[in-house]
Amino acid sequence: MKSRILIFLLAINLVNWGCTDLEEEVLDESLTGSGQAEAISGAIAPAYGQVSWTWRHTNYYGLQLIAADEAILPYRGGTDWFDGGKFLATHQHLITPSNDLVGSSWNELTKNVSRALTAIEVLTPMANDGNQEAAGALYEMKALRGYLNMLMLDSWGLIFKKENSSQQSEILRGQEAIDYMEAELLEVVDVINDDKGPGRLTKSAVQGFLARLYLNAPVYRDPYGTPSFSTEEMNKVIQYCDAIISSGKFGFSPEYFDLFNDDNNSNQELIFALDQRGVLNREHSRWAYWSIAGSMFPRPEFPSADGTDGPAFTSDFIETWIDAYGSVDPAEADARFYQRKADVPADLQDLTGLSPLNDEDHYYCVTAEEFEIDRGVLRGVPWGPRKGTDGAFLTCDDGRTRIYPVKQIKGNGPDKDVDYVNHTMQVDFTNEGRAHKAGYRASKYQFSHTSPNGNNYSSVDLVMMRLAEIYLMRAEAKLRNGDNAGALADVNAVRTSRTARPSQTPAALASIDLDILFRERGFELYWEGFRRGDQIRFGKYEDSWTEKTDTDVHHRLFPIPQSAIDGASSVEGYLIQNEGY
Repeated sequence: MKSRILIFLLAINLVNWGCTDLEEEVLDESLTGSGQAEAISGAIAPAYGQVSWTWRHTNYYGLQLIAADEAILPYRGGTDWFDGGKFLATHQHLITPSNDLVGSSWNELTKNVSRALTAIEVLTPMANDGNQEAAGALYEMKALRGYLNMLMLDSWGLIFKKENSSQQSEILRGQEAIDYMEAELLEVVDVINDDKGPGRLTKSAVQGFLARLYLNAPVYRDPYGTPSFSTEEMNKVIQYCDAIISSGKFGFSPEYFDLFNDDNNSNQELIFALDQRGVLNREHSRWAYWSIAGSMFPRPEFPSADGTDGPAFTSDFIETWIDAYGSVDPAEADARFYQRKADVPADLQDLTGLSPLNDEDHYYCVTAEEFEIDRGVLRGVPWGPRKGTDGAFLTCDDGRTRIYPVKQIKGNGPDKDVDYVNHTMQVDFTNEGRAHKAGYRASKYQFSHTSPNGNNYSSVDLVMMRLAEIYLMRAEAKLRNGDNAGALADVNAVRTSRTARPSQTPAALASIDLDILFRERGFELYWEGFRRGDQIRFGKYEDSWTEKTDTDVHHRLFPIPQSAIDGASSVEGYLIQNEGY
């Protein structure tokens, strides 16, 4: 039966907790189970369930995305997405300790760590009494705590070590933090279950966490210096990546965008993902709808489902694709860049002389449930359903949905209601560059067929780790150890694996170096939360890109929210602000 978990937050001293704002709402997560099994599922559900909110677009996901060179979120038309300037400052690396994007990310992540600890406390006595299912769940929660602590270390340069809720957290930084996380992951890697599926933490996922830890250890050890990559640590990256690859449990997805579809839970490439198939109360489509045009209605079944005109790709990031493929359109050369899903008939593709004012008959028909928007990098004029004056979608005589060039109905620009949405590459903080149409958009995740409004109830699992990342980590470790041939083979294994559309399968590379590897990670893992860390590790975070010129190495780490420091002020010297803020 469904286990309904009601978690009520008590007033907890900030110091005894992770220095976060712990004013928590009631959480309702659902997992199956009965008797002791229900107690176990009830312990782990809040911890797993919180991961989706930690990675919400206006929390940790947005913080990672907008701070990197792959995305920008301007003040759209001077009307939308200003939000106190938090996205502008994040992109420019001019964040202050009062920035709400930093604050919400910190709060949700530390809350997630706390829920993992609560689960550990519940499960430990059951495991000690010989309950094997509880022991398995306990290993998962320790692995989850290690993963979440790594996110803390990656963004703020510290972790909170805490073994029970009655203790005061110990703050660890640098090598101490690395040692603690290494010990925690090594404790469970050989005993954790490896057949729970991607929605649960497994041995393969923990091996992936260890590979990430060793790959990033030089940055974590000295966040403001030049990373020093030791042969020993790179060998450990290779060791754990080898174990995952040789296990035979995973394979590449021939269609790249199948990795981010409604049915991706069964995709052979996924190692760890947040299961959103009706398991969690707060399943969401934010990764799918945040970037696409507010005038686009991706799901004709649901009239309220639309985009938000949020972040766009920076022109700098798009230029990396253009530079790589030269005279060939990246959409033709690389299956990861674009997938055509809106099947616009050839005789309708020319829009010369047309506008929403005279194109009443310029449409094609499709069954509502079968319509899909294009995927990958959205450029130019997209196609989608259009609403009439009554707010209902226009339909064909047979009841199917009419699909038109998308009419611009958002913002206050001169194109509103009289022209099409036309995504241009220029996007910045100027009046032209911040228009609602500005910027190529990311449509990496499918707009779920179960999400009625774009916000909630998605069935698309949020991908946290997959096989391609493992190959790319191994390639990087090999390259840093001087094995260029091995690195090239791993990168090409990823590139040439996307065979579902053979004409768009990327060709194998002839050579590899660190700059090309950095570029390839961007091509494969864009908008999955890796780019900021990659830029720091490859020495590119102080570079300039659209609207960003800051070069202060101290901005590699985010400021600790002032509210957290104030909350811990009763213990002198307990929580010290990061350098440079």
